[in-house]
Amino acid sequence: MEEIKNLIYAGKVDDAIQQLNAYIQEHPESDEAYYLLGNAWRKKGDNRQALNNYLEAIHRNPDSPAKNAYDMLMDILDFYYKEMYNQ
Repeated sequence: MEEIKNLIYAGKVDDAIQQLNAYIQEHPESDEAYYLLGNAWRKKGDNRQALNNYLEAIHRNPDSPAKNAYDMLMDILDFYYKEMYNQ
């Protein structure tokens, strides 16, 4: 998992997503893999995929750090879309 985290931080998001999808095939109950996959999609700019993967992580482990990431991203999106309507 450390190698995948490093890929995400280095901006090699597509490689990280590919490796995480393969990892999830072998370890479907890994909440950490779904959390990292959410982070990768968020870094790529796909908030919907990020939120979906955070929810998968939370489903597997309600105490996952994905809960904070999900809440934070929802707050950002709520703020952004409210601002769009107030222009």
